[in-house]
Amino acid sequence: MDPINPGSEEYGHDAEGEETRQGRGGTAPAPVRARIVRLVAGELLLTVNPVDGSEIEPCPPGQEPEAPRPRTAKERAEVARAASPPVPPGPAAPELPLLERQEERERLTGILTRGRSARLTGAPGSGRTALLDAVAADCADLAPDGVVRLSGHHRTPTELLHELFTAVRHAPGQRPDRTALLDRIREVGAVVVVDDLEFGGTALDELLTAAPECAFLFAAGPETPAPSAEARVEEVLLAGLGRGAALELLESAVGRSLTDEEANWAGDLWFESEGLPLRFVQAGALLRQRDRLRVSPAEFDAFGALEEAFGPTDPDAAAAVAAAAFDGVEDPDVELREIPLPSLGEGAAPAALLASRLSRSAQAALRFAVALGGEVPHQAHLPALVGDTHADAALGELVACGLLSPVGPRYRLASGVLAQLLAKGYDQETADRAHTVAQHYAWWAAHPSVTPQRAAVESDALLAALSALIPDTGEAAAEHRATAVRLARAAAPAFAAGQHWGAWERTLRAGQEAARLTGEVAEEAYFHHELGVLAICNGNLERARAELEASIGMRGALADKRGTVAGRRALALVADLSGDHVGPVVARSEGPVSPPRGIPALRGPAALPGPAALPGPEPVTAPLSKGPARTSAAAASFPPFPDFADEGPTVVTRPDAVGNGSRPGLKDGILNGARRNLVAVGAGALLVAVLGTVVTLGATSGNGETPATDRITSDSTADGSGTDDAFDDEESTGGDGGDPAETEGAVATDSASPSEAPSGTPSEPTGSSTPSAPSTSGSPSSPATPTATTAPATTTPPPTSTSSGSSHPTSSTPEPSSSSSSPTTSSSPASPDPSTPTPTDSSPPPTAEESTTLGAPSTSETPGTESPA
Repeated sequence: MDPINPGSEEYGHDAEGEETRQGRGGTAPAPVRARIVRLVAGELLLTVNPVDGSEIEPCPPGQEPEAPRPRTAKERAEVARAASPPVPPGPAAPELPLLERQEERERLTGILTRGRSARLTGAPGSGRTALLDAVAADCADLAPDGVVRLSGHHRTPTELLHELFTAVRHAPGQRPDRTALLDRIREVGAVVVVDDLEFGGTALDELLTAAPECAFLFAAGPETPAPSAEARVEEVLLAGLGRGAALELLESAVGRSLTDEEANWAGDLWFESEGLPLRFVQAGALLRQRDRLRVSPAEFDAFGALEEAFGPTDPDAAAAVAAAAFDGVEDPDVELREIPLPSLGEGAAPAALLASRLSRSAQAALRFAVALGGEVPHQAHLPALVGDTHADAALGELVACGLLSPVGPRYRLASGVLAQLLAKGYDQETADRAHTVAQHYAWWAAHPSVTPQRAAVESDALLAALSALIPDTGEAAAEHRATAVRLARAAAPAFAAGQHWGAWERTLRAGQEAARLTGEVAEEAYFHHELGVLAICNGNLERARAELEASIGMRGALADKRGTVAGRRALALVADLSGDHVGPVVARSEGPVSPPRGIPALRGPAALPGPAALPGPEPVTAPLSKGPARTSAAAASFPPFPDFADEGPTVVTRPDAVGNGSRPGLKDGILNGARRNLVAVGAGALLVAVLGTVVTLGATSGNGETPATDRITSDSTADGSGTDDAFDDEESTGGDGGDPAETEGAVATDSASPSEAPSGTPSEPTGSSTPSAPSTSGSPSSPATPTATTAPATTTPPPTSTSSGSSHPTSSTPEPSSSSSSPTTSSSPASPDPSTPTPTDSSPPPTAEESTTLGAPSTSETPGTESPA
C-alpha cells in the first residue's frame, strides 16, 4: 500500500480486504471531510470549523471580499423563489378567490406607492397572507430593487436587516458589521413585505430608521405591540368575511354548489367563527371528505390499494362523482350512502375530524408536528421520519385541508390546529417522536452534502426538537439530552455558515444547557467557545470575554491543547479590540513575593503609568497591599482601589528595595510579608536548629573517661593562625547577601580542666561580629597560663547572620575550680578605630557541667539592627 498514492483498496472497492480493514490491525476508514467555511464579518475573518471550534482573526490584507453589488432582476426572482414555500406533492388544493378584500388591497397599494409604510392587523386565519400576496403582485415594478418578501416569525430587527441586505445585494461570504450594514441599507430602495411580525414600538422604529428609502408592509396579529407614536406607519384593520362571501368561499373550496342543508349549516358556522376565511377553507375540506365517504369504495378500488394509500377512496374520483350527483347528473352505477353533516362544534374546531379521515402518513406527519410544537419538517424528511416512501404526499393533503399555513419558505400548523389536536390526545409519545426527529436532523445536518442555506431553512423545526428534548424528565431523559447535544453540535456550524446567526445563538445556548445537564464538559466548553466567537462578531466584548474564559478553563481541565490555544487566540483578539494592554513582565532571579493568586493588573490605557513613573527598567506593576510605599509619582499613577475582578491578567511582583539598595530586613518581612514568608522562616529555623543539634552531638560524643585535654580550649586559639584568614575570606565574600546588621558580643570558649594558677582578674572579651575560630593545633595550650586576645574596639564587617547555640553537657564531671580561665575571642580586624573604647564583659568562672563546643555560626538573625558606630 502506497501512502502517497493510495490505491482503490483504500476507498472500499476491494471486497477481499474489507474484513482486514475492519479487523484488528487494519487501517481506519477515511474520515469524512469537515465542512469548513470562511466568512468575512466586518473587519474580521471567521473560520467555521465544526471539529475544533470556530476561529476568528483580523482579516489579512489581500483577502478582503469584493464590494457588494446590486442583484439583477433574475437574481432577485431566484431569491424570491427560494424564500417562498415549495409546492407540496399530492393532491392540489383548490384555487380560492380573494373575496371582500378589494378595498384593503387598493388602500395598501396606494400607501406603498406614495413611499409610506403600512401595517395590516388581523386575527389569525383572517387571510393576511393572501392579501399580502395580492398587494406584492401589484407593487412588483414600483421600486428599483423590486419587492422583497420576508418572514418576521422568530426574527429580530437586526436579522431582518441582514436578510434584506442579502436579498437585494450580491455579497457571497460577507456579513457586514452594524455600521457597514446601516450604510448599505440606506442605499436600498425596495418594497419590503414582512409577514408574521412579532415586535413593535422602538424595535419597529429601529427597522424603519435603518431603511429610509424602503416602503414597508407589515402583517401582524392583534397581540403584537403597536408602533410608536413617532413612527409614520398607517394602520389597516382586516375584518372577517360577510355571510354571502363566506358561502361563496365555501362553494369554491368544495368545488360544487351547496345544498340547502349545507347552506344552513354554513350560515351557523359563519356566525360562530365571525367570518374567518380559514374556518370556511377547513369546512370545505370537511364537505369534500364527506362526499368521498358517501361513494362506495368498491366502485373505484376493488383490491383496496387506494384505500390503503389515500384513505377511504381516491379523493379526485370521489369528489367528481359526488359533484356530479349533487348537480343533478345521475349515474345508476354509483350508489351514494347517507353521511350526516358535521356538528357545529366540529365545524368550528375541525382539526381532529379532518385528521381522522386522512391517510396514515398524513396522520403520522401531524403527530410529528404536534411533538415539535407546530413546526412541520420539510417534505423531503417525511419519508425517513414516517417510514413510508410516499409520505411526502402527506404534506399536500394537510395543505389542502387547511391544517397548514405557509411561514416563509416552509409550513407550520395553522392557527388553532395545535390546541385542537392536543385536546384529542395527539400529545402521546411526543418525547419519543421529538427524539426521532432530533436523531434524524443530527445525521442530516452534519452530512457534507447539505448546504448551509438548506440547513438554515430547517432551523425552526430543528430548534423545536432541541426545545422538546432538554426539559424532558422521563426515564430516557439522559439519552434524549445526549441526542440534543449531538444535534446542536451538528447544526450550529451549519447555521453559522448559512449566516442565520439568530438560530446559531439559540442552538448554542440550547446545546450548552443540554451539555451541562448531561455532564459533557468537552461539549459544554465548545458551546462556550462558539458563544464567545459570536459575541465578538456582534461587538459584545464583555460577553465574549466571559464565554471564552469559561471555555478556556474547561478545556484546560481536560488537557485539550488545541481547543485551549484556539480560545486564547480569541481572547487575545478581545483584549486587542477592547484596548486592554498590560505592560511586559520582566523575569527576576529572586523568587516572587506576592499573594497566592497574584495581583490583578490594571487594565485600560488610562491605568498605565507614564514613563516618568517607571523606576528605570522596572515593569509596570501594581503595588502590594502592605508593601513599602512607592514614590509620590508612582503612587499617583495608580488608583487607590484597582479593579480586582477576575477579568484581567495577573502580574506577579515583589517588594521594592529600601533606600540604600538592599532588600528589607527579616523583621519587616515577617511583619508585612505574606503567610508563605512566615512558613519559610519557621521551616528554615527548625532545619538549622536540627542540623546544629546533630553537629553538636556528633562533636561532643565520646568516652567519658578520656581526659579533657583532647578538646579545644580558649588557650588553643591564642596562637592559631590558620583560621583567621579563612574567616576573613568568608566575611569579605558573604557581605553581599542578607540585610545589613551588626551584632555585638563574643562567644567564650571555656576550658574543661581547672586552672592551676588562680587569677583574680577576669578576662575582657571584646565584641565581634563573627564567632571565635577554634585552633587547628592538636595540643591544647597550658591551662595554667590564661591568655586573652583583645580585638579592636569596633568593627563594621558586612552583615552576617548569627545564631545562638546552646551549651551541651559532657560526660565528664570534674570538680569546680575556684580559678577561672579567661576565654579568648578572636576577631578579624577590618577597620580598627583606636579612639573607640573597648566594651568589656565579665565572664563567670566555668563550672564542671560546662564544656566547650565548636565555634559554629548562629542561625538566628536580628533583623533591622544597625552598627552603633
